[in-house]
Amino acid sequence: MAVVASAPGTAETQRGAYSLLLVLSGVALGVSGLPAPLYGMYEEQWHLSPLSTTLVFAVYAVAALAAVLVAGKVSDVVGRKPVLIGAVVALIVGLGIFLIADGMAMLMLARVIHGAAVGSIVVAGAAALLDLRPNHGVRSGQLSGVAFNIGMTVAIVGSAVLAQYAPHPMRTPYAIVAVLCAVLGIGLVALREPHLARTRGPIRIAKPAVPPEIRADFWFAALGATASWSVLGVLLSLYPSLAAQQTHVHNLVFGGAVVGTTAFSAALAQLFSTRIPARRSAIIGDVGMAIALILTVPVLATHSWPMVLVAAAFLGATFGLGFGGSLRHLSHVVPANRRGETMSAFYLMAYGAMTVPTIAAGWAATRWPLGEVFPWFAYAVATACLVAAGVGAISSRRR
Repeated sequence: MAVVASAPGTAETQRGAYSLLLVLSGVALGVSGLPAPLYGMYEEQWHLSPLSTTLVFAVYAVAALAAVLVAGKVSDVVGRKPVLIGAVVALIVGLGIFLIADGMAMLMLARVIHGAAVGSIVVAGAAALLDLRPNHGVRSGQLSGVAFNIGMTVAIVGSAVLAQYAPHPMRTPYAIVAVLCAVLGIGLVALREPHLARTRGPIRIAKPAVPPEIRADFWFAALGATASWSVLGVLLSLYPSLAAQQTHVHNLVFGGAVVGTTAFSAALAQLFSTRIPARRSAIIGDVGMAIALILTVPVLATHSWPMVLVAAAFLGATFGLGFGGSLRHLSHVVPANRRGETMSAFYLMAYGAMTVPTIAAGWAATRWPLGEVFPWFAYAVATACLVAAGVGAISSRRR
């Protein structure tokens, strides 16, 4: 995606615009995780299989990827504001579908709409932040990552609390977030367009490609992101139910707390790791994720809910180091005129990793108990993490 800075003065004349966009980014990622504590209820009440749950999650990732590939160019041509307003409207429509959903088909429709909306907000929102503060790209990226994880933490824990204790548990979380999205939409309407230097020409999807001179760096970053996002996919779809089964704690707040603890720890790690060189942060995170995943297996076998929460915090912190470091490293080495196609390739692998392993784990859980499937998944992803760390270490020595 090509990002063009706005004219001088735009950043300082829109009080609150930067904060509004960060909040919007957090809420968007929160919406992506909002159903996570409720999947167990859907499975129980609608007799869905684990494969069905992972398919509902996977269609979100596919739609988000499509939006990531095209939203940047669209916002370059028509402006950030129309794309963001359209995405917020789509968020509200998707939440409305969740409110009236009575089966898997409507869940999948809502998730497709939300995937497209969240992908658009992630890309157009990041570009708008750069338009507002063109000289603070690294800081904006860091704050966006923190906003994503905090938004997911608040949404997942809040959804779990409402589903456990509020009336209409499969409706109330979506209604409350829909009101919040409407308020943000009003704020966006009042926002002046931050992107003044529009580009012309047809809107095309950025074709994924990697410049030959940075292929080693790309594979290091992409492998780390692939391992990270495969963990994220299972964490947001199947893991809350598995944690509840293994600890015998069936309060929805516990399942939400497990995912929320992971996301919040990732936010803290990203916030405080910026002084660590990107490559070193990614390698430490990749190795740490491998250790965390391997340790999660015996921790689940203890049936101890405090230990599960501690393991979730460790996994989240290493996730934040690994993915945040990978993304920072790639951002540093990619040529400015090849950013769009390179980041398209990066996110293609990341969203693919979120989708394919999650579906595979869901399919396996229909044939074997989820408690038996998870260790194999954990060991496979831990291996991928170690491979990514190895690639990073080898390419570092060659420099």
